[in-house]
Amino acid sequence: MSELRTSGATKTAWMYSRPSQLIVDGLLIAISMATAYSIRFVDLPEFEPGDLKFHTKQMLLLTPYVVGVRLFCNYLFGVNRIIWRYVGLADVRVFLTAVAIPSFFFLLFRLLLPASYQYLRIPISVIVLEAFLTFLLLLGARVLRRIQYEREEAASHQAHKGEAKPVLLIGAGRAGVIFAREIQSRRDLNLSPVGFVDDDPAKLNHVVQGIPVLGVCDDIPELARKYRVSEAIITIASLSSESMKRIMTRCKEAGVHTRIVPGIFSLVDGRMKISRVREVQPDDLLGREPVQLDMESMARSFQGKRVLVTGAGGSIGSEMCRQVCRFEPSVLVLVEQAENNLFHIDSELRDEFPHIPVVPCVADICDSERLRAIMGEYRPDVVIHAAAHKHVPMMEANPGEALKNNVFGTQKVADIACQSGVGKFVMVSTDKAVNPTSIMGASKRLAELYLQSISGQGTTRFITVRFGNVLGSMGSVIPTFQKQIARGGPVTVTHPDMVRYFMTISEATQLVLQAAAIGQGGEIFILDMGKPMKIVTLAEDLIRFCGLEPHKDIEIRFTGMRPGEKLFEELAVDGENIEKTIHPKIFIGRFAILDRQKVEEGFAVLKKLTNGATRDQVREAIKALVPEERFEMAGLSTQSGENTAVRPLNAAADALGAPVPHSN
Repeated sequence: MSELRTSGATKTAWMYSRPSQLIVDGLLIAISMATAYSIRFVDLPEFEPGDLKFHTKQMLLLTPYVVGVRLFCNYLFGVNRIIWRYVGLADVRVFLTAVAIPSFFFLLFRLLLPASYQYLRIPISVIVLEAFLTFLLLLGARVLRRIQYEREEAASHQAHKGEAKPVLLIGAGRAGVIFAREIQSRRDLNLSPVGFVDDDPAKLNHVVQGIPVLGVCDDIPELARKYRVSEAIITIASLSSESMKRIMTRCKEAGVHTRIVPGIFSLVDGRMKISRVREVQPDDLLGREPVQLDMESMARSFQGKRVLVTGAGGSIGSEMCRQVCRFEPSVLVLVEQAENNLFHIDSELRDEFPHIPVVPCVADICDSERLRAIMGEYRPDVVIHAAAHKHVPMMEANPGEALKNNVFGTQKVADIACQSGVGKFVMVSTDKAVNPTSIMGASKRLAELYLQSISGQGTTRFITVRFGNVLGSMGSVIPTFQKQIARGGPVTVTHPDMVRYFMTISEATQLVLQAAAIGQGGEIFILDMGKPMKIVTLAEDLIRFCGLEPHKDIEIRFTGMRPGEKLFEELAVDGENIEKTIHPKIFIGRFAILDRQKVEEGFAVLKKLTNGATRDQVREAIKALVPEERFEMAGLSTQSGENTAVRPLNAAADALGAPVPHSN
């Protein structure tokens, strides 16, 4: 039996081999030639028998030459490289070109050849008919092969895996068409799209990629029952948070599991694959539209440049590396203290961007000699400083370490970058640096002050980027909530009125790269992140995404504010002048720069406190450099619920006629 199968497979392989396909193409071209002559001359009363005999001889004489020319052009234009069973609309242009160009030369030859060469003068009508028939037969043969292949695949799939799972596709736009095409070509996935759901009334009762548009999103529960659907896939490239919530609500009512296709960048670069379909993430339900930045200007700033990223293994740093690689740097240097994190991002980048030189460097930003050696060897044009200790309660318990890493580590990286002739130095900061109530926030504010004090004193342009909490980053509330929900609760929230500005990881990293592109030195860039979100609302939404009811299936417990925390985060302090940039969602905060000598004197005092000092001692020393600190306000709520420190930002932006971040 195995011998018979082997023999059958060999025969099938021979049938679809290159030589056999070449023979088939030659026969089809010959048939086209004969058919064109037959249509033009057979059974027409105006032609004498002698004429018919003449044209028959002409056809027999010229057909081998026509076949040879066309086969050569097929090879020249790539028709032979198209796999028959995968032929598609995108290949039609290749066939048109391969058929039209020889026909043009046949026609030109016919018009220029003297009448005495009558056997070589193919009638114009025959040239046109032959071209039309050749195009249809060559393409048609491949279409028939594709139909046969898909039927064989469907039969094999049905025999081995049984009935395919019915799914609804939500969104019949461009992303939906691409996704439907791929899901239909991958029978092994055991998915059968029963129809599209789309809120565009113009698409209702129409067919897209052979799949009917059955209704609008509000019809999902009814359609799920009618077609016995247990899964829906969101195939919309750009979706607002409100629309996402509405779709999730309808799917939950229907008891339908929901997944989502990748974002718009995967569509643009052609990387969308069925295997990349993922679960709906909290990022998809951000309380505003994601900010899209100027990718073109960022590309100009990084293409062909030497880029160094500190903290390259962290949530922000690793995403920064992925984004930078898209802009084709000449080399990307990864600086990371955690060896395991460095290994993972290095391996990922080498797999995803094999043409880009990636250099992994295990290094501590507090190690001046190691930093000097790295920058001396690779001479970066741009340094992105994302290394930092960021957890507020942890730094309250270890204030000396916050100073070592966030303040003096930044100082060392900045000084060595300046000495090495780095063009731009971009530091990732935080909204917790505004009127800081925590050691962590104050340490980032001190780092901002240092960069501004040395800005303009060398060729390096120092730029700071300040943004809010990043959804899904390591140690953020989202992973914590997900673990608590997985355990069955309770989900712990510190205070019912606590609010935060939130960004996606993509927004945060793009903001840093945008700042590097447009920054001139000394600025603090701020992103308009819309209205802040209540942490308890975020927790409730996340519980619902898991198919559960907050306060019913999963308890939400309020634990009280931790040391260093405040109810409202702020984006600018009193005295900062807010200016517009070329991007409508990005603002620049400019304010009085501390004298470098004063900064260095304050740093000298702080340096003595890095080992063994108490939190109160560190806070007292910080006050000399950060008079706007609000350590005594940590853990206290405001009476009015209004973040008054943001008013100068609002007023300045109102005067400029632009939207700004604000608190409620």
